[in-house]
Amino acid sequence: MKIAMGLSVPFLWIVLAVPANAQSQAEPALPYSPSLDLSSLDKSVDPCVNFYQYSCGRWQKNNPIPSDQTSWSVYGKLYQDNLKFLRGILDQAAKSSDTRDAVTQEIGDFYGACIDEPEAEKRGIGALKPQLDAISRLNSARELAPLVAKLQLYVGGYRSLLFQAGSDQDPDNSEQVIAELGQGGLGLPDRDNYTKEDAKSKEIRERYVQHVQKVLELLGDHAETAKKNAETLMRMETALAKASLTRVEMRDPYKLKNKMDLAALRKLAPNFDWQTYYSQIGYPAFVILNVGAPEFFKELNKQLAAEPVENWKSYLRFHIADTASPYLSSPFVQENFDFYRKYLRGAKEMQPRWTRCVQFTDRNLGEALGQAYVRKVFSPELKQSTLDMVLRIEAAMEQRISALDWMSPETKKQALVKLHGIHNKIGYPDKWRDYSSVKITPSDFLGDMQRLTEFEHRREIAKIGKPVDHGEWGISPTTVDAYYDPQMNDINFPAGVLQPPLYDPKMDDAPNYGNTGGTIGHELTHGFDDEGSQFDAIGNLKNWWSKEDRDKFDERTKCVSDQYSKYVVVDDVHINGRLTMGEDVADLGGEILAYIAWQGATKDKNLQSIDDLTPEQRFFIGYAQWDCANERPEDLRMRAQVDPHSPAQYRINGVVVNMPEFRKAFACKAGQPMVNPPERICRVW
Repeated sequence: MKIAMGLSVPFLWIVLAVPANAQSQAEPALPYSPSLDLSSLDKSVDPCVNFYQYSCGRWQKNNPIPSDQTSWSVYGKLYQDNLKFLRGILDQAAKSSDTRDAVTQEIGDFYGACIDEPEAEKRGIGALKPQLDAISRLNSARELAPLVAKLQLYVGGYRSLLFQAGSDQDPDNSEQVIAELGQGGLGLPDRDNYTKEDAKSKEIRERYVQHVQKVLELLGDHAETAKKNAETLMRMETALAKASLTRVEMRDPYKLKNKMDLAALRKLAPNFDWQTYYSQIGYPAFVILNVGAPEFFKELNKQLAAEPVENWKSYLRFHIADTASPYLSSPFVQENFDFYRKYLRGAKEMQPRWTRCVQFTDRNLGEALGQAYVRKVFSPELKQSTLDMVLRIEAAMEQRISALDWMSPETKKQALVKLHGIHNKIGYPDKWRDYSSVKITPSDFLGDMQRLTEFEHRREIAKIGKPVDHGEWGISPTTVDAYYDPQMNDINFPAGVLQPPLYDPKMDDAPNYGNTGGTIGHELTHGFDDEGSQFDAIGNLKNWWSKEDRDKFDERTKCVSDQYSKYVVVDDVHINGRLTMGEDVADLGGEILAYIAWQGATKDKNLQSIDDLTPEQRFFIGYAQWDCANERPEDLRMRAQVDPHSPAQYRINGVVVNMPEFRKAFACKAGQPMVNPPERICRVW
């Protein structure tokens, strides 16, 4: 239940300061970009009319979307710079040497296996043969449980076979880990792709059926058979989608809390052999589990009885092949790109193989690769300066809570207890994850992927019944993002998000507080947004509000939701303000906290204008320029449906219209677009 700051689609990520043909030989180095870039300003635009365009207009003009990207942004460019930096590390690690340590050998052999495209072409679908053979031997729906148990171990990423399964913190006892089940089983990004009746949604479904047919043909099916089976799969997935919770509903943690024992689960979905499923995977004995979406499992139970076994075999064959497609031979790789990145998200061409291989290494061996990364880019001084900023922003939050005129003293007391209970994790874990039990073979890329995916699944399962590890991180140290976890009650800032231009030691405090300070405040505010505010100081799902205070809080968050729901994303698609509420509230609260903290940090300094910009103007421009972006309409449309973050321009303009400090900094006049009248200003924290 982690809440992220940056681009929510998890493909965001670094150019070596050397010619491309020297990259593999030279020592890797990150380029420098300032946290306030004057060349990005479009001074033909009045900042009081469109502050985002004023701050980012020339950046947008000078940074068109690369053909292999679905969008392009300051975050995205840093992510790509980071990838190139990591490529240098991995090129060196992949060179066989007796002097390589265990971690270097792990990341080097995995990356080397991925880069070996001829080997992937030679293996073809032979690498999937054990799974496909197991599916072919399925004789009845009752046999699905042990088969799905085995197959799920090899399916990673956002996709799940039939349903999601693993472990999570007990919502009523956050110090313990329990078993968990959740909805899943779909090939399209969101359940609404199956249910909406607008022309574009219908087109997406038609294209998805064509995609399924193509994958089945690549597995050897005749075109007519593949088409028939693709249509059947769409019908099956549509039924599952209609029984699934919406993304807005999933923001309500009480809807996701449905604890039961194994007997109750068997009663909920008796057509699936749960006892065999759990024993086959090797779950430890457990008394209780949480089922995130009971209605979904009721529908799954119906389908298990209604659908012939041949339909389930087609379903499993497609999903096993589709999830493995990025790691197989070129026809599978191309088809996966054509549908998921080109059609759904608007990319014009595929990313180079090295880029994909660096991403795969980071996602699967993140804390091994992260060790090499932080040694080069994250100093103890940087960690300490970040912590200082965090503590100042937490002090600003304490000040804000204490001064609230709409919250009662008792609720304030509980809010402060929660604030003081937040753990700050900066840079990288204190204890690195150990991957030494995983066999990594330089000539078996898909096998390496499957073994690492299995390792991660089993690592999650092994947590059940044990105390929570508060030192664990949910993202790798190289990630250009940050997150808040309401059940851990911690904020997490990996080293990757603390690099220029997001955090710039060469720059004055104003843009750094506007940028990284706003990010810190954003994550801190997530602990008190519409979702995070429902968890107490130790991460339990527990109400610590009086009814009157909660009603006032809901009224203030509704102001934010209503404001953002009026913004148009693309064509006739508006922001779903209920979906983006948590991020929008965090954007606003975070920047208010950053401004207060910046004033406190500089109160004894004689601040002067720099480059004809006042300190206050530099603060707000620093804030805006963290999210300079260009976005393809296809990607905007998809993200409007699945992404809890608003589009870039509204993450900036939607905040400053509610900050009188911005109006004063730029001498804006009443009635200008970047100035909300007093009665329409939204303010939560």
